[in-house]
Amino acid sequence: MKRIIVADDHSFVRVGLIQILKDEYPQAEIKEVGDGESLVKEVMKQDWDLVISDLDMPGRSGLEALEQIKLIRPALPVIILSIYSEDLYAVRALKAGASGYLNKNAAPYELIKAVERVSMGRKYITPELAEKLLEFGDTGKPHEKLTNREFEIFKMLAAGKTISQIAETLSLALTTVSTHRSHILEKLGLGTNAELTRYAIAHHIISDLKD
Repeated sequence: MKRIIVADDHSFVRVGLIQILKDEYPQAEIKEVGDGESLVKEVMKQDWDLVISDLDMPGRSGLEALEQIKLIRPALPVIILSIYSEDLYAVRALKAGASGYLNKNAAPYELIKAVERVSMGRKYITPELAEKLLEFGDTGKPHEKLTNREFEIFKMLAAGKTISQIAETLSLALTTVSTHRSHILEKLGLGTNAELTRYAIAHHIISDLKD
């Protein structure tokens, strides 16, 4: 019997995912949580066969939860789901230890295909992403040098969020966010938030953001 934990901050998304999984695996034991912190706690408390996690969640993001999970249980497969395009996040997720990356707009059978593949100890990526990785590999774009936390803050700054708003959303100190901002500007060779926004638009990052 599969033991699966589903993490997403939207209850209707969790309900949909659980229904898809139950239709395919009627005997599966499925636990649902609404944030990254709860996900990590459940992984620490119990043994699971699979984690399916959203990328964007309050507090600890899906990527941060993923990194923590891989420290606690390196062999536990994790599938990351996201509204963001593969171009923006798939490589980051795979480098952080994810077994698969799937856009939330994908058909239900793609989720089951991903579950089956990672359950065999293999990676799941779409043919489109595989082709891009073979053709281009690491593109060497400046924003790819950002850490996962820096990239999250970069997106929020580019979208017009203030340091105070970011600190509250991510449960960070104002000084921590300010320090991250300085590092982001330095790594990207930029000087202002307006320049961050222009950079994000030019690299098709802003257009993928959902408020």
